Amino acid sequence: METIIIIVFLVGYLAITLEHNLKIDKLIPALAMMAILWAIIALTHMPVFEVNAELKELEPSHLDEMLLHHLGKTAEILVFLLGAMTIVEIIDYFDGFATIKGYIKTRSKRKLLWLFSILAFILSAIIDNLTATIVLVTILQKVIKDRETRLWFAGLIIINANAGGAWSPIGDVTTTMLWIADKVSAAQLVIHVLLPSIICMLVPTLIAGRFKAFQGNIETDINQIETPKSKFGPTMLYLGLGSIVFVPFFKTITHLPPYVGMMLSLAVVATFAEIYSNAKFSISSATDEGHHEAAHHSPVHKALSKIELPSILFFLGILLAVAALESLGLLFHYAESMNQAIPNTDIVVMLLGIGSAVIDNVPLVAASMGMFSEGLDSPLWHFIAYSAGTGGSMLIIGSAAGVVAMGMEKIDFFWYLRKIAWLAFAGFLAGAVVFILLRDFVLHG
Repeated sequence: METIIIIVFLVGYLAITLEHNLKIDKLIPALAMMAILWAIIALTHMPVFEVNAELKELEPSHLDEMLLHHLGKTAEILVFLLGAMTIVEIIDYFDGFATIKGYIKTRSKRKLLWLFSILAFILSAIIDNLTATIVLVTILQKVIKDRETRLWFAGLIIINANAGGAWSPIGDVTTTMLWIADKVSAAQLVIHVLLPSIICMLVPTLIAGRFKAFQGNIETDINQIETPKSKFGPTMLYLGLGSIVFVPFFKTITHLPPYVGMMLSLAVVATFAEIYSNAKFSISSATDEGHHEAAHHSPVHKALSKIELPSILFFLGILLAVAALESLGLLFHYAESMNQAIPNTDIVVMLLGIGSAVIDNVPLVAASMGMFSEGLDSPLWHFIAYSAGTGGSMLIIGSAAGVVAMGMEKIDFFWYLRKIAWLAFAGFLAGAVVFILLRDFVLHG
């Protein structure tokens, strides 16, 4: 039966990685794979286990208990992501991200490269690498008209957004997963991974700054770039970003799960959104007597309608599918055999990072959480956060940031492979070396 389980998982996984070729959204094979795996376990009465992290052994459990346990853990991540996505959409409702255009004061391509790189690094740490990439590529399309130049900029934005997301507990789905599962704490994650992530950002940007694509000035007149449409845009941007940053502090103070803090942040942002929206509506109503109350739309309802639910359902499917393998003890036994074959865990984690460029890093990290039983803030988890977060930059399809940029700019897979992949690998390798040196000689020396 275990062979059938593995075959179902591999077929489903293959369908997920080939979603662009099959033209089938990856949420479909993820949900189907999850349901089929648990159905096989239930129908054949396969024994399920809970991993005892302290004793490093498997303990027998019941199917209902394990399914409920994994659903609870998955729901924590999904509710957290729903809250964060809604805050981002509320900021966008007020055109808050247009405020970032105000920081663009130069026409020099090299200065713009550094500006976009730093913005990608910082923004992705707050609003996650996917959203940061969407925001910056949208601005890029207004600032740079030459498509070839824009492709180069987009490539560096992908690398730097992924680097920025790796060191923050709210910057990438994988780091959020590790944080919510109590594998890493926010403070220790920053201490261990911030410097390697900065190196991962600096190395490719310094190299790329010497390329011909980043020489000279852009043609666009910076003064003609439009400003935010709503006067509340800047306020909502800073309020929204601040409320997301508040979540790790809330967890540290209260020791409550992160989604509780995210719901509080969402409530605060939504309150101001409603107040500002009502004020805007009152002004427009006063100038237009024929305006009806029905025409007033709640910004919160509007934001909720724009949330990317396919991603939420994909995470539900893939996390519960990996949980099925974990419950059967397959990941536990696989980890033992891997440790015997490759005793150096640094090599294993770096291979995991390179692997995340080929296949999605979410299931890889989910699998690693079932494979390794190290405790809170073990350097292993910090290295996994770095590798899985930055390794995906090596291929355009290797990260959510890369896939969305590919769609927005129609970036060719092989163009990225030729021009950008080696830069991403250089950054990944440099950051990994810095992480190991920092861990072995400074933090744990």
